[in-house]
Amino acid sequence: MSGPRLASLDAFRGLTIAGMILVNDPGSWQFIYPPLRHAEWHGWTPTDLVFPFFVFIVGVAIPLTLSRKKEEGVGKGDLYLKIFRRSVLIFAIGMVLRLIPRFDFAAVRIPGVLQRIALCYLFAALLYLHSGSKGRIVCAVLILAGYWAVMKLVPVPGYGAGVLDYQGNLASYIDFRFLAGHLYEPAFDPEGILSTFPAIVTAVLGTLTGDWLRTNRRLATKTLGLFAAGVGMTALGLALHPYFPINKQLWTSTFVIFTAGAALLLLALFYFLIDNRGWKRWATPFFIFGTNAIAAYVGSILMVKLFALLKVSSGGEKINLLVWVYQHMFVPWAGSLNGSLAYAVCYVLLWLALMTPLYRKKIFIRI
Repeated sequence: MSGPRLASLDAFRGLTIAGMILVNDPGSWQFIYPPLRHAEWHGWTPTDLVFPFFVFIVGVAIPLTLSRKKEEGVGKGDLYLKIFRRSVLIFAIGMVLRLIPRFDFAAVRIPGVLQRIALCYLFAALLYLHSGSKGRIVCAVLILAGYWAVMKLVPVPGYGAGVLDYQGNLASYIDFRFLAGHLYEPAFDPEGILSTFPAIVTAVLGTLTGDWLRTNRRLATKTLGLFAAGVGMTALGLALHPYFPINKQLWTSTFVIFTAGAALLLLALFYFLIDNRGWKRWATPFFIFGTNAIAAYVGSILMVKLFALLKVSSGGEKINLLVWVYQHMFVPWAGSLNGSLAYAVCYVLLWLALMTPLYRKKIFIRI
């Protein structure tokens, strides 16, 4: 997005993108350390924080960008056009990534990471244009409370009301009812229809954070505010967990609150170190990823998809090139588990190297 850049936000975004690439690209999905796996259902791991962090960051950037556009005299009509254009483009890129390499429209998965980001950005940005901070807080509370109510009180045919298991929950039922054949799994999608509503709140909470960062308060005051809000929301999410479990795949209301709190704590740390103290050099790798976030994310997925098409001979059979690299260049010296992690780390470093020239030449690919 155009507009003034907040260094700590770029670094936070870059850390998140590096985390996305790391957890998405192990050498083998059979050998992954537990913190680098998603929670099986209820609960959370560090991996479960990555996606909501990025959605939160998208929200933080909205006031920083749109407020600058308003100050430059850009009318609401043009702002609407930019918001819709960006949302459609991100959604379309997500769909193309799902279609590559087979372009099977009959079975393509419609929900996805970029698709959810597009929808969260769209609604959070529109809400920002039409509501002040208080209005957005009211909307956030109503959506989170409403999501809890429908998930707990609306009966699912054959299961009843209040089922939050993998099978029988309302979100899964709605996804299967309307998107059967176009889901991540036959009867469920972690980026499905109903769970997108609380995900929008994650971005809305980001816009409230962006409002706070735009105030004229002292840097130390802003840092303390971020930290205090982070502690409060993290604690609240954990306190409510027994009543509505923290669950990334359902994107429960407690997941929204807990992950927003965690994001605030990490942003407070980055804001203190980078914007308050001026210590930037240590974060250079994160700046490199953060200033070309979508390009790095999309490129990393495309590379895997394209290289997976290349087949090589190994032990009398044909395997794809990526499997061969893992088995022959990482397993022999690091073993299956550590080799899988080393492979993922090397893939992150590869994309850091590919993005570095763009950063040095100040080429920022914006959507």
